[in-house]
Amino acid sequence: MKKYAFAGASGRGLHMYGKPMVAKFNDVAQPVGIYDPNYKRAQVFVKETGCDFPVYDDFDRMLEFTKPDTVIVTTQDAFHHEYTIRALKAGCDVIVEKPMTTDEFKCNSIISTERETGKKVIVTFNCRYMPFFVELKKLLMQNIIGDITSVHFEWLLDQDHGAQYFRRWHSIKERSGGLQIHKATHHFDIINWLINDEPRVVNAFGSLCFYGSNGEHRGEFCFNCEHSEKCKFYSDQMKNDFFIKYYYNNMDIDGYTPNLCLYRNEINIEDTLSVSVKYSRGTVMSYSLTAYSPYEGYKININGTKGRLEIENYSFNKKAIKEVRWYNENHEMSVIDIQEGKGGHGGGDSLLLEVLFRDVKNDPYGQQAGTRAGAMSAGIGIAINNSIREHKQIKIKDILWELDVNNV
Repeated sequence: MKKYAFAGASGRGLHMYGKPMVAKFNDVAQPVGIYDPNYKRAQVFVKETGCDFPVYDDFDRMLEFTKPDTVIVTTQDAFHHEYTIRALKAGCDVIVEKPMTTDEFKCNSIISTERETGKKVIVTFNCRYMPFFVELKKLLMQNIIGDITSVHFEWLLDQDHGAQYFRRWHSIKERSGGLQIHKATHHFDIINWLINDEPRVVNAFGSLCFYGSNGEHRGEFCFNCEHSEKCKFYSDQMKNDFFIKYYYNNMDIDGYTPNLCLYRNEINIEDTLSVSVKYSRGTVMSYSLTAYSPYEGYKININGTKGRLEIENYSFNKKAIKEVRWYNENHEMSVIDIQEGKGGHGGGDSLLLEVLFRDVKNDPYGQQAGTRAGAMSAGIGIAINNSIREHKQIKIKDILWELDVNNV
């Protein structure tokens, strides 16, 4: 039986780890404590799990008293490094939600601390466990398109899902690193994993074109906004019982609730991104993200010396469109049927939890991710921020100095 402590009473921490741990893994995993600056929300976290374990107002005291084997870090992204490093130094392993962290200094500190302490950090890239992507990985491992030469990856967030990031703390770059780190860390990691390569050079452009100061009506929160009848993004979260008990009732502690106005002037993350990445073996990737699309989904085209894969997975007008097309060097096209998994993140969440809590060692597809994979994924996002700010291409070796990264 392993003991687990939580850093961060986030919704993700509750639904991904806290509740499943108690409901499905109580034979191998025991929650022993939770820390969050908002102690009232942490108390609700405990109650929602259906278990009884203490809430702490001091993270180090929690580690001292509970002596967990592993700390699960699900704080705001910008603080991942702080609790990861303190947990490692206290002799704990760490499970940290993606992204591993938000800038190069924090990233290198995690890497060096893991090396110095001998403890282990796992970064939770659940997309690697989605049956859909696992089948794509198998196809590429069969070399059906030869050596991979280029990737084009377009990710579209619609005006429902995309807008959510601008209602929450994610909309402040100092807290999330922007969508290029918080959201796209999934996308960059899945490409790194699928093509079995690492990025070396990044060049990027980004803008805030739709949300933030671009809107006509603005306030502080949606639930009490005077523009509720005029703004098409008005969202009455006061009809949501979970929102009330988990966030609204605890606002007196930190003033936060994820129902902020998405036209606030303080929003400083990009909603439009265009990125170029060069990999160690010469593969190039073009990546784009739009956070205000009329429809949601993604399109990935992977070119090789012997063919091409085209992956489409999106929905429009409530119609799901999912297809994988394989074009071979004989100019023949085949549609490959790949079924989506069931459950959170296309079935990836439940499979990842089995590996984490039951300590599964068998890993034929290299799905289990540590600090190097976490750094390579976050590193692209960090390089994007640096490239946009400095108006130049960024070499990964210059931002991940604690890793052995060869130049290109």
